[in-house]
Amino acid sequence: MRPGMTMTDIVQRLEKKTHELISANGLECGWGFPTGCSLNWVAAHWTPNYGDNTVLQYDDVCKLDFGVQVGGRIVDCAFTVAFNPKYDAIIQASKSGTNAGIKAAGIDARMGEIGGDIQEAIESYEIELNGKTLPIKPVRNLNGHSIGPYQIHGGKSVPIVKGPESEKMEEGEFYAIETFASCGKGYIVEDLECSHYMKVFDAPHTPLRVKSSKALLHCIEQNFGTLAFCRRWLDDLGQTRHLMALKNLVDNDLVQPYPPLCDVKGSYVTQMEHTILLRPTCKEVISRGDDF
Repeated sequence: MRPGMTMTDIVQRLEKKTHELISANGLECGWGFPTGCSLNWVAAHWTPNYGDNTVLQYDDVCKLDFGVQVGGRIVDCAFTVAFNPKYDAIIQASKSGTNAGIKAAGIDARMGEIGGDIQEAIESYEIELNGKTLPIKPVRNLNGHSIGPYQIHGGKSVPIVKGPESEKMEEGEFYAIETFASCGKGYIVEDLECSHYMKVFDAPHTPLRVKSSKALLHCIEQNFGTLAFCRRWLDDLGQTRHLMALKNLVDNDLVQPYPPLCDVKGSYVTQMEHTILLRPTCKEVISRGDDF
């Protein structure tokens, strides 16, 4: 990836390569969720819908959040790309936060204490932008999470700030240890056009009156099950006029929208994420490779 490329081109290249490397085969193995490429103050859950011609700029801070699944076992990982070295400190802050979280994680580790270690690591950094020195802070209302089969958010949260949470990690669990470092408020809200959606994991059978909604739900169940998907992927499957049907599925509590998560405009947020498995005698960082 390089400045001047459209965000759509970047994510489609990554998604194509992922399918090649994993020999994609429907719900048996393939993408774990849509490729996030959130820019600058947008922390997460942004990928371009078709018609969005956003172009990557030299001064952008891009979070690449992507995953694969085999038999429903999802590997969730993310890293931050910036071309201007002035962002090095805030990129290093989220790297250090995630590494601190991985170090603190383990069987019987308490969530609130892990959050404290992550917070301490991130807050040890500061960044100079436009002649001002800004503190770097964790995004306090974003968390890591446990991962279940075909369920990206498995029910347990791993905070990235110190808190009273006494819930413990347990043997055999998978976790996405993900941290976000911000030079803004360190607090996100939902904003912008939605691209990410996911069928509600335990949604009861709901009779649908609208024919197009029934057809779309069938398409979602056949191609994604309870894995997250994006509007681009629906278009690629031939569901090019899906917006009203998708809204109907959301209104019937069958599909959950996941809008972009944004800090204050003009700020910068970085992300780093790895998936770990708590084995009986060790913790394995499943997503760790030679490159990150």
